[in-house]
Amino acid sequence: MSAGLLYTTGFIISVLIALVLTPLVKKFAFFVGAIDKPNHRKVHTRIMPRMGGLAIYAAFVIGFLVLSPFIPKGLLTPENLNLIRAMLVGGTLIIIIGALDDRFELSAKVKLVGQIAAACVVVFGFDITIDFVNFPFAEAMQPIAAWLSIPLTIFWIVGVTNAINLIDGLDGLAAGVSGIAIGTILVMAIIMGNVPIILLSTLLLGGIVGFLFFNFHPAKIFMGDSGALFLGFCLSMLSMISFKQITIVSFVTPLLIIGVPLSDTFFAIIRRLVNKRPIFAPDKGHLHHCLQELGFSHRKTVLIIWGVAAVFGGFAILQSTVVQSSAANWITFIVVCLLMFCLQIGAELTGIVDKTRRPLINFFKRHLLRLDTDRSK
Repeated sequence: MSAGLLYTTGFIISVLIALVLTPLVKKFAFFVGAIDKPNHRKVHTRIMPRMGGLAIYAAFVIGFLVLSPFIPKGLLTPENLNLIRAMLVGGTLIIIIGALDDRFELSAKVKLVGQIAAACVVVFGFDITIDFVNFPFAEAMQPIAAWLSIPLTIFWIVGVTNAINLIDGLDGLAAGVSGIAIGTILVMAIIMGNVPIILLSTLLLGGIVGFLFFNFHPAKIFMGDSGALFLGFCLSMLSMISFKQITIVSFVTPLLIIGVPLSDTFFAIIRRLVNKRPIFAPDKGHLHHCLQELGFSHRKTVLIIWGVAAVFGGFAILQSTVVQSSAANWITFIVVCLLMFCLQIGAELTGIVDKTRRPLINFFKRHLLRLDTDRSK
């Protein structure tokens, strides 16, 4: 079987499995009591089943098992097998934690311990760590000492895993943003010729597409923590591989891939510090809440955030393709500055940090007013 046919078949199989299993998972969620009840922080008005992540996970795992006999032996190198096993073992641990939370609503501390355990399995069980980083304007790749690479890798896995969970507030939002991020990784993997990443990304993307058929507004099932944590874990693993492509990908590229959940998490921390609230205290100040307060409908809010995620993905792909050119450092610098400027303007327009403080917008208003005054004279 050719590589292109292998990937296409894997995607179709994964989509079909998700389409078949999601209604069954919905019935199972009601049976075991894994339901989400409406409250003042949530936008849905009726009891909804959770655990939808089980369908995505099953599509991913079953799809790989179906394809494995047809994968050319040359592609399954020891290093590739190690990565795949780490994804399967760590992902299985994460999906168990998420499913238990969907049913029993585990405390944040228990979930954190479970996520750290999954990260430790990846680091110590499969020896996958961030060993080198290519910083912009650095003359060469920079090695990271073992005492720093291990906690950095664990922090990355746990941080990205939770970032996806934080944006899971509207029908199809987290699944769509994750799908766009994984699609970005897929394109980059094709450019790099990274076969295992192409295969894993294709299977994950198929599971997400199949699940979105039932999850887009109006949703029939939520992915729950099982889905959000599992997709976050997979994103952390797949994007982390970008760190290992040290001759091709800059340090900022993995950050761009998960730009939407990362920036929403960052603004959430700043917002809670500004308002003198605990960092882990839930609120209704996330990006999707702010857009809805501005008058956008449920679907338009989701589509807007999908669009922002696609822009981040486009910049990530651009960064990965030009990073070896002579102008790569300046392109990276310009991209980062442009995105930082846009993020600040967006934060002030939406009020994601503070509804009243708009320092950058007010600065430009004063400057334009001064120009108009000078012209009138």
